[in-house]
Amino acid sequence: MAHVGRHCILEVYGCCAELLNDERRLLLLMRESVEKAGATWLGEVSHSFDPQGVTALGLLSESHISIHTWPELGYAAVDIFTCGDRADPQQACKLLLNELGPERHSLKTIQRAVDRPAPAHYRLPREDLAEAVLPSLA
Repeated sequence: MAHVGRHCILEVYGCCAELLNDERRLLLLMRESVEKAGATWLGEVSHSFDPQGVTALGLLSESHISIHTWPELGYAAVDIFTCGDRADPQQACKLLLNELGPERHSLKTIQRAVDRPAPAHYRLPREDLAEAVLPSLA
């Protein structure tokens, strides 16, 4: 089986409501945690809800990180997926836990893998890849 990456599902309980409602601070924490864990930050999108709550997504060269918060419950759901072995999503989770300071948490790590190589008709030669993808971006 070919290992393609690791996917961490982190749930935090009993966090500071003010922190869970601070969109800017959460984006900074997300970025710092994944960069210190070896990932490359490419960009982000986020939204603050009225009266409370934040959803934020960080696009990584290796995949993504997201957080969804319920400040009124002191709860947040975090998702970190990294392809390859260079970045360590578990390390990013540890860094987030340190900053979020929850009373308790749950962390599940899933090894992402494929059970066999893709058939030849699913693979594009490198020179064809740019032609197949780039026109759709225009």
